[in-house]
Amino acid sequence: MSQYRLSNIEVGKNYLAKELDSFVSTTDVVVLSNNESQLFTDPERQYKVTGAFDGFFEHSSNDGEKYFREKKAYIVEKV
Repeated sequence: MSQYRLSNIEVGKNYLAKELDSFVSTTDVVVLSNNESQLFTDPERQYKVTGAFDGFFEHSSNDGEKYFREKKAYIVEKV
């Protein structure tokens, strides 16, 4: 799968699931998909990157606090 290795993805562009799989495997990111848990089940399915954020808030179940995580997050939708 090394031929699909991406170092960056861009909002507005389409990518195959196998390309996103490689990107997620080699990059510290979060990917949110409207295809729920089936994002990587069909390697040839196309997804469009519809949004990107530099971080997000996460609730800690340990202390009940909310923390901002500086971690790139992408929103993808199946095409």
